[in-house]
Amino acid sequence: MNLKKIAILSFACLLTLSMGAQKKKKRVAKKAVVEEPQEDPRITNMREMTQQIIIIDSIVVESNKILPYLRLSSETGKLMTTSDFLDKAVSGYAFVNEMGNKAYLSMTDNQGLQQIYTCDLLGGEWSQPQQLQGINDGILEASYPFMLTDGLTFYFAGKGEESIGGYDIFFTRYDARNGRFFKPENIGMPFNSEANDYLYAVDEQNRIGYFISDRRQPEGYVCIYIFIPSENRKTYDAADYNEQQIRDLADILHIADTWGDGKERKAALERLKTIGKETSKASVQSPSTDVNHLLVINDAHTYSGVNDFRSKEASALYQKLVKARQTRESFLSQLERSRNNYAQAVGFEKQSLRREILQAENDLQQLNDLIRTLEKQAREAEIKVIN
Repeated sequence: MNLKKIAILSFACLLTLSMGAQKKKKRVAKKAVVEEPQEDPRITNMREMTQQIIIIDSIVVESNKILPYLRLSSETGKLMTTSDFLDKAVSGYAFVNEMGNKAYLSMTDNQGLQQIYTCDLLGGEWSQPQQLQGINDGILEASYPFMLTDGLTFYFAGKGEESIGGYDIFFTRYDARNGRFFKPENIGMPFNSEANDYLYAVDEQNRIGYFISDRRQPEGYVCIYIFIPSENRKTYDAADYNEQQIRDLADILHIADTWGDGKERKAALERLKTIGKETSKASVQSPSTDVNHLLVINDAHTYSGVNDFRSKEASALYQKLVKARQTRESFLSQLERSRNNYAQAVGFEKQSLRREILQAENDLQQLNDLIRTLEKQAREAEIKVIN
């Protein structure tokens, strides 16, 4: 065999081996990568910080028929539709404070968006509504206003980049020095969700609160949640609750999960029943049983006089509390007169009244802080004795 034939045979063998190797090689199919949608980190963080509250009851109603179910004492103020407040067809809701001289109302602006306005009762007539300043930072629309009795802490429902769903519930405080509200903060879960969450209102006198949501509701309906408000914000401890339990509590999957042993809920339901009765009594009560003398000790005890106390320390604190509340009442009356005079004043007198009002508002804020401290101290001192 010559070299030429050997070369040809060698090439044929190599070609056969190469083709055989290619036939044996298998292709590995690539698996499609499916990316799971990532949850908004704000929602994750908010869920982890879910506030621990007791929701005593819930009611599903038509979204335009919520007001009859919000039972607030006269000392809290009054909720109504903007249409009823202005006596003309306007969409939105309004809140009038307990003194009946300041109102917050929502209505549509020139762009067709709901915004919150405020007006004062001056000389027996309501002033022209002025848009509330300071609450629109990150908020596109705002509605469902509610002010606590301190005249400083304000709640509303807002929609915009600061909300996690449609409408969320926010709170802010009034900055008396600058005459506007601070940037609002989202109050978190379980009050807020990825659905629409609306009005938040608290009857501080009776320790009953309400908030409204359309989560898991058919179109045109909302759920009114009735809860027990607390002075201090407490969250669920991850050592006592697993991730799924906290998720269910944040979403309010079952309100019964919040009841604990049921004692606080039962007492709160009784308070809810008596709100109407307490309101009617308030109009005829004697000086010894007026609202300044009432102090809720716990779910089973509400005191109205010095003789109700068993703790001497609590009794002394209570007497200071009553005087502070009475001082606040006088303060509010004087402040209202100054505000009315300011609306009519001009020039130097207006500047002088402005300084006077700002100082009075600052003093009032400090007085409210003192009252809350005295309430807490008197309550805690008495509880030590009666428990």
